[in-house]
Amino acid sequence: MSLPAILLISLLSLLTGARDGRGAGVDLLFVGDAMQHQAQLDQALLEGGGKTYDYSGCFDLIAPDIIAADYAVCNLEVPLGGGPRYSGYPCFSAPDSYAEALRDAGFDLFLTANNHCLDSGDKAARRTLTALDRIGVDHIGTYTDSLERRELVPFIKDIHGIRFAFLNYTYGTNGIEPRQGMEVAMIDRKRMAEEIAEARKAGAEFVVVTIHWGVEYVLLENSNQRSLADFLIDQGADMIIGGHPHVVQPMKIVRNEKEGKDVLVVYSLGNFISNMKTGDTRGGALVRARVERDAEGKPRLVAADYDTLFSAKPTGKGSNFRVYPSRLSHLIPAAQQGHWRLFNDAATRIFDSHNVGVTRKK
Repeated sequence: MSLPAILLISLLSLLTGARDGRGAGVDLLFVGDAMQHQAQLDQALLEGGGKTYDYSGCFDLIAPDIIAADYAVCNLEVPLGGGPRYSGYPCFSAPDSYAEALRDAGFDLFLTANNHCLDSGDKAARRTLTALDRIGVDHIGTYTDSLERRELVPFIKDIHGIRFAFLNYTYGTNGIEPRQGMEVAMIDRKRMAEEIAEARKAGAEFVVVTIHWGVEYVLLENSNQRSLADFLIDQGADMIIGGHPHVVQPMKIVRNEKEGKDVLVVYSLGNFISNMKTGDTRGGALVRARVERDAEGKPRLVAADYDTLFSAKPTGKGSNFRVYPSRLSHLIPAAQQGHWRLFNDAATRIFDSHNVGVTRKK
């Protein structure tokens, strides 16, 4: 092959990499709590003709946003109990087809350390892990025992040449204690610091801490969240993504002067999909974060933005629960447009008033 041809192919390759985000950096995407209330189960069974749980249509409108990311993360706030019966609040259990629908929508990593992970007992919590393995997705936060946790933590993923560590922790499990050795990664400053350090020793270049914290239904983070975020930044975390309150809370770029880098802190992404009814719980946020190597070759956060999304309820048979990105809000059923505006206006006020360095995607 001639030199000009080689140069042309190289140039085209570079241009393609710049367009799709590969070669120049990595685009991460995060959403909030993937819930599964009884009404969602009932509708999925109805759509499946009473024989299967069918989640067709739930994520089709948001899927292009998820698939466009290099790596997408959601909080799976239900155990996969295996049936034959499933349940909503207060003790959740969902069918495998729900997780499969999330996978097919483009999610790569499922977080399992949350206050509902033990709702259906240790057996269901363990089964959740084998089910996620079977459908071929990454998952972190709960483990069959302490030995498995030591073997699997830190979880490191090479994404387009950058080695990311992802860690997941929860404040609690609704008072349900793990039995028979089941391991849930709890918020423990000493253990978290150790695992961040272990991630660095294992070759992680960028550390993402995902965390279940805060007070439900409160639109601003509290002092405990801020203190823990500061602690994690001091330990070297590059990104902190939070959930649990079921409403959105602010997002901030915090400068780590000691290490000369910006750290993204998201206090709560709200709900991704649910059957919650109050205005602030009807949706959530989707956050995108861009990571690129700096002049010294170190991966750094270079940009972050957000968009809002809405969890619409079905309007009858043939209409499932459905997640709408804000750009398609005009398609939300007419009877729910008021609920969308109520949610979006409140979320926008919070973000406009309290976000630092994180703006809405244009």
